[in-house]
Amino acid sequence: MRSIIVVAGLLTAIGSAAFAQAPAPIASGTAFELTPYVGYMIFGDYFKGPLGTSVSNAPGPIYGVQLGMKIYPNVSLIGNLGYTSSDITAGVPFFGGYSIAHSSTLLYDGGLQLDLPLTTASGISLKPFAQVGAGAMHYNIDASILQTSATNFAANVGLGADIGLGQSLGLRLMAKDYIGKFNFQGATRLDVQGETAHNFALSAGLRFDF
Repeated sequence: MRSIIVVAGLLTAIGSAAFAQAPAPIASGTAFELTPYVGYMIFGDYFKGPLGTSVSNAPGPIYGVQLGMKIYPNVSLIGNLGYTSSDITAGVPFFGGYSIAHSSTLLYDGGLQLDLPLTTASGISLKPFAQVGAGAMHYNIDASILQTSATNFAANVGLGADIGLGQSLGLRLMAKDYIGKFNFQGATRLDVQGETAHNFALSAGLRFDF
């Protein structure tokens, strides 16, 4: 959770500066950003057992879309919807990972984005940004004849940059960390306490302003 506190402090400082420079919400220009994206999801360990055993999702592709609504020139409310699918694997030392089920995961969250617009010496528009938010990860699990599902809360922090390609078009690169515990009780009805997992989504997409 230390990463959440650090990024939240950074967002607060940047947000204070943004509000000081913009005393009222924007009334003209582009007010929304729509960013369909694709990328790669790397999951953390949901459970760590004896002798170095573990349970996690294998890495897999992620697809999604994010909508942003500007409330100040450098501050936006964001909503995100993503989908990824991969095998659930059991890790055994010296023997590697074994697939024990297949999982499709829906990620949905909302939060705050703070921008820091820059213009490079070559005239390229570059806009770094930071995000912080909260939502959920919903898993549909298929293990041969057994099908189940589980949903867990997930906080998230993200860093990225928009590279301008035109007046209302940009390339968005982003890394986002979804932080949460897999809901074993919801999936298995067993009172098992899992690990707090860091699940990283690395993505690229096209940002449309309107």
